Parts: sequence; structure tokens; C-alpha cells
Amino acid sequence: MSVVIRMQRTGKPKQAHFRMVAIERSRGLTGRPLEVLGSYNPRGDTAAKKLIMKLERYDAWLKNGALPSETVSQLVHELHKASAASAPKKAQAKAEKPS
Repeated sequence: MSVVIRMQRTGKPKQAHFRMVAIERSRGLTGRPLEVLGSYNPRGDTAAKKLIMKLERYDAWLKNGALPSETVSQLVHELHKASAASAPKKAQAKAEKPS
């Protein structure tokens, strides 16, 4: 069983909304996923509204050998950058300060 993490399209025509799913590679576009890991709304206003993801479950699937699609890996990378940028300045200063 080969598992991939990919986007599954939902929503109305011309109003796309996507789910991030862990799914067997052999299942079709609308096949039943093993687990829903999050959602992506390309029409959202901010990065936080666009991508909602269970990162701990995503990491668990990666450790078990699941392969993310290129688009999913780019979106998760952007999510990590956005969360690092929104961290408080004091916490960043403490982390950068040598002991």
C-alpha cells in the first residue's frame, strides 16, 4: 500500500476548495481518504485563512513513508514560514542570543 498526501478538490464550480488528504495512490480523484489532514481555500484573505493543517498528523504520515505531492509540500513550507514570522520578537531575540 503506497500512501500519498495530496489535495482533493471540493466546492462548487469556479469556487474551488481543497482538502489535504492521506490516501492510497491507487484510489481515484474522489476516492475515500485514509485521513483528512487539513483544508486549503485559495480564495482566502490571509495565509492563516487559506491553509488549515494538522501538522502533527502530517509529520506522522511522513514518518510512516507517505509521500507529499509537490503542491502540498510547498503549501506546508509556506505555513512554516508564516508561523515563524508571526512568532513574538522577544522569543526570536532570545533564540538568537548566544549563551
